[in-house]
Amino acid sequence: MKPEAVVDYLVNWLREQVAQAGAEGVVVGVSGGVDSAVAAVIAKRAFPDNCMALILPCESQISDRLDSQMFLEEFDIPYRVVELDNAYTLLLTQFQSYIKMEGSKGRLLRANIKPRLRMIALYYSAQGRNYLVLGTSNKSELNVGYSTKYGDNAADLQLLGDLLKSEVYELARYLKIPDCIINKAPSGGLWEGQTDEEEMGITYRDLDHYLATGQGEPHVVEKIEKMRKASEHKRQMPPIPIIPRDK
Repeated sequence: MKPEAVVDYLVNWLREQVAQAGAEGVVVGVSGGVDSAVAAVIAKRAFPDNCMALILPCESQISDRLDSQMFLEEFDIPYRVVELDNAYTLLLTQFQSYIKMEGSKGRLLRANIKPRLRMIALYYSAQGRNYLVLGTSNKSELNVGYSTKYGDNAADLQLLGDLLKSEVYELARYLKIPDCIINKAPSGGLWEGQTDEEEMGITYRDLDHYLATGQGEPHVVEKIEKMRKASEHKRQMPPIPIIPRDK
């Protein structure tokens, strides 16, 4: 991969997509991770005066917020902080009055509220500015469905969707994203100590290798294919029954 050429391509692609939609710019959620940092820098290059970053803490680590603010200020990217803790607590109290689940399933059920709240904030901001919502999911995550449906996979444009996680890191180094962001363990920030690789049960290195070559250890390949099959609904529009005209 030639990072400079890829960045230039993505900048032009982004401008074309926004123009075709009749929009004026983009809004992107910045989490303190490498994917959103790369997306934000490319957005700033495409729309120097018409991009907005949102930091959307929801029971989040303070270090992620500080890393995000430091990064955005260093790259002169406009941003707002929208605190979602109170909204999350209020909704969770209401939801748990009729469904309350314990254990790992309950933890995930509760955690998935967070990216869906962030989606609401991003679309509110985008609609108010005539912007599009810029997604930050990479090819590795999209292939195995590592996302929350109608949460972090809800976007108008998936800028990094054809880049493996390893390629996102390559762009991050080219763009001079701060080391504190590049070197941290990838995490969706769903709960304290949560990491992508631990939750998926595979490493990005093994996942990228399989997606790039079709090769991998049998147990890794089995895991990936199982995840792909189970998450196919996340990559499709909701099915519509085609009713026979004689009914």
